[in-house]
Amino acid sequence: MFENIQKQDKVIYDLIMAEKERQMDGIELIPSENLVSMAVLEALGSFPTNKYAEGYPNKRYYGGNEVIDKIETLAIDRLKQLFSAEHANVQPNSGSPANMAMYSALLSPGDKAMGLKLTEGGHLTHGHKVNFSGKMYNFIQYGVDKETELLDYDAIRKQVLAEKPKLVLSGYTAYPRAIDFKEFRKICDEIGAFCVADIAHIAGLCAAGVHENPVPYFDVVTTTTHKTLRGPRSAAIMCKKEFAERIDKAVFPGLQGGPHEHVIAAKAVAFKEALAPEFKEYASQIVKNARALAESLQSYGYRLVSGGTDNHLILVDVRKSGISGIEAEKALEKAGIYCNKNTIPYETGSPWDPSGIRIGTPVLTTRGMKENEMKQVAEYMHLALANRQNEPKLAQIKIKVKDFCKDFLFYK
Repeated sequence: MFENIQKQDKVIYDLIMAEKERQMDGIELIPSENLVSMAVLEALGSFPTNKYAEGYPNKRYYGGNEVIDKIETLAIDRLKQLFSAEHANVQPNSGSPANMAMYSALLSPGDKAMGLKLTEGGHLTHGHKVNFSGKMYNFIQYGVDKETELLDYDAIRKQVLAEKPKLVLSGYTAYPRAIDFKEFRKICDEIGAFCVADIAHIAGLCAAGVHENPVPYFDVVTTTTHKTLRGPRSAAIMCKKEFAERIDKAVFPGLQGGPHEHVIAAKAVAFKEALAPEFKEYASQIVKNARALAESLQSYGYRLVSGGTDNHLILVDVRKSGISGIEAEKALEKAGIYCNKNTIPYETGSPWDPSGIRIGTPVLTTRGMKENEMKQVAEYMHLALANRQNEPKLAQIKIKVKDFCKDFLFYK
């Protein structure tokens, strides 16, 4: 597949192959990452990359789009089928621009909205003050219960009734539990607020029926197409028909120019894969693996935020074990285990030196690992964290990790 790169640019070829080896030699636990199929990879590097296609199918600003129109329409139709959506836009290039387009379609600058605090599981684009969302709109942040570290729907309802936001956002980036989307719909209906979700992390679980799917009854839902959906790094927006024109105009010409049709072709491939019956088994195994990994970590004495997980991710409060989040991330990386430092609810540290790490099972599940392997992963993690200041020991663990991973090569 990469013969021409090897001939024409050996330096880049070697770096690409080195990254492939890193992915296959290590234990990838970052929950926002996954491994795409070779079919998705091939579509990403295909001929639609050469075509400008500003506009939408059958309404372009350039000629020569008769084939591109078919590609984009196919991606739209497959996404609508996957989530039972009334309307879909597959042009957003990534999750943050998708959220920006959604806000632009529904709000005016200065309008009040509500989203979950970043430190308690939300995303920068859910109203953080350093992000465009917090600068352009009057975001009120809700949180999780301090004792249970779970969403308190009664408290959220009281806050919504008191603040009367124009939009309420649910769906998160670091919340390890199931979300009651129907409850959010009820809360929004009480005040006539736009009911919106960002399901970037759990989209694959929602599509497979492993997690509740908000698309059929929410006003607008944004998502990335990688993570649990196992597609290319990109995004999409789904909505009720009544919001279709507003969403489409917000994406183009409001925010983006020419769409990346090679990526849209890759999305179409991924959506077809997600429509297959075996994808439901895959999504179910993601959750089984996450729960098995969570239980194994608890057996070593680690405290998990909210006490466990209902989805693909786990938040580990490593500070309770006398380790900082950044210290844990670096030690694990030296052992060939990849995660990301992460804040936890009611964080006492900083985003650069938080109390937790965020881990997940999409990649390990894609590689064919199951519950028994999660026990081994937890053991490697514990060994690395216990020997975090012992460089030779971490190097030895990395060798064991590489040998363990040889039985689960996804890219040969």
